[in-house]
Amino acid sequence: MPERILAAVAWPYANGSIHIGHVAGTYLPADIFARYHRLKGNEVLMVSGSDAHGTPVTLTAEEQGVGPEDIFSKYQAEFLDSWKRLGISFDLFTTTHTDNHFQVSQDIFSRLLEQGYIYNDTMVQPYCENESRFLADRYVEGTCPHCNFEGARGDQCDNCGRTLDPKDLLGMTCRICSSAPEFRETEHFFLKLSAFQDQLLEWVRKQEHWRPNVRNFTIGFLEGGLHDRAITRDIEWGIPLPLDGYQDKRLYVWFEAVIGYLSASIEWAQNRGTPEAWKPFWEDGSRAYYFMGKDNIPFHTVIWPAMLLGYGGLNLPYDVPANEYLNLEGFKLSTSRNWAVWLPDYLDSYEPDPLRYVIAANLPETSDSDFSWREYVRRNNDELVATYGNLVHRVLSMLNRNFDGVLPSPGELDELSSGLLTEAQARFDEVEAYLEAVRLRQALQSSMALAQAANRYLDQKEPWRAVRQDKQDAAQTLWTTISVINCLKTTLYPFLPFSSQKLHEMLGFDGEVEDSGWKWDPQAMVPGQQLKRPTPLFQKLDAEIIAAEEQRLAE
Repeated sequence: MPERILAAVAWPYANGSIHIGHVAGTYLPADIFARYHRLKGNEVLMVSGSDAHGTPVTLTAEEQGVGPEDIFSKYQAEFLDSWKRLGISFDLFTTTHTDNHFQVSQDIFSRLLEQGYIYNDTMVQPYCENESRFLADRYVEGTCPHCNFEGARGDQCDNCGRTLDPKDLLGMTCRICSSAPEFRETEHFFLKLSAFQDQLLEWVRKQEHWRPNVRNFTIGFLEGGLHDRAITRDIEWGIPLPLDGYQDKRLYVWFEAVIGYLSASIEWAQNRGTPEAWKPFWEDGSRAYYFMGKDNIPFHTVIWPAMLLGYGGLNLPYDVPANEYLNLEGFKLSTSRNWAVWLPDYLDSYEPDPLRYVIAANLPETSDSDFSWREYVRRNNDELVATYGNLVHRVLSMLNRNFDGVLPSPGELDELSSGLLTEAQARFDEVEAYLEAVRLRQALQSSMALAQAANRYLDQKEPWRAVRQDKQDAAQTLWTTISVINCLKTTLYPFLPFSSQKLHEMLGFDGEVEDSGWKWDPQAMVPGQQLKRPTPLFQKLDAEIIAAEEQRLAE
């Protein structure tokens, strides 16, 4: 019976390019997971979009002297291009600046207000005399009172992950003019988070399948006590309140952005001409996985679940497989210092699958990890080219050279051949178990271990020698190895979709890899099948690019 899987992927601020830290933390893991479940025949809905209303967008617009629409439209187009080139297979990647998202967000606000989970009250908020306006939380900076990080924002500290209120900041300054704002009283609407504390804590403690870092952080966050939080701001850009008399108020971005998972699902259904099709992905019997970096954990394990509980009738997250951070050359990625590998720049120079592979092999699933150009070149050359690509190329080349590209009959298998096929089945099952548990790095390691085993088998059997003395033995060796290669094509497809499709065609199959399903049977490689002449799956990289790319970072 097919399952329904909602892959809800964090929404990037549409004020700058995607870098490899974003890819590792969010987008590649979600895509690997979604591709696997589609192969299994499950119904998958993978959605996300550009966060058009975040203050990073308005800050960038003000710096460039243009409107917010110009900024988010530019990066929305760039994101869509990057996803296509990297192979990130969204069912819908939309924006928060759509009529549909406005309507869904306002509906949730209204329902929570009716249920008594939203109320209005006064609060103090930073006001800048120089700018003559109240300052949204990202318009102020200061020192975090919890970890003493000097670059904390008014809504959150990126160093320790704690959510903040501007009044918590030490030495607060205005990001626009660097003056010290004063606090003034203003009316706002608040989400009654405190009403959900006990219910959420009970729910989270039952989520034993969550990653320890996510579960432990959330329990600690809840045990520290939930406080009601303002969900409106005095700004002009964003979603208006569905109430008279509050024309100058907008829904605060942290409240409406998480609603995007629901609004995007609804938009996807409308685009298909089946307006009710989103509902099964949000009702009992489906599983929702939320992919994001660790800085977004509380928004998806506390705040969004509270909103869902208050609204009623919609699924809570099944899993939140948040990743830690990917560093670059031993240092934390920094967009302000341009210490990043920008995805559009990478895709202009290199193939997508090697980046997917190198990042997946080093995913920061349980702790921070590091990307270096030296390791990128090493993994490409030693693992993709020498281990996997060379296995494919030499076997197909021998079959084309000695059997006219026609797959021979293996005859009765010897012990070595049977043993390799047994190991392939065990690895296939192991990869499946790891992917189900969102342990993606281990799934990739298991697949590459099978490629290494196939190379060892070839070295033992030496078909290049046997073909001159015992052609049937060579035929058995090559058929066995091709069957294992067909297994690798499937297990590696979620990670390496472009090269897997290329291999699928070289093995003599029509259509798409995804159409073949998540299954492996050695007998699928039928004697007599016509194979295509091989071309390299991967290209060896010159070591000179290491110094060139390192220099590029230093500029």
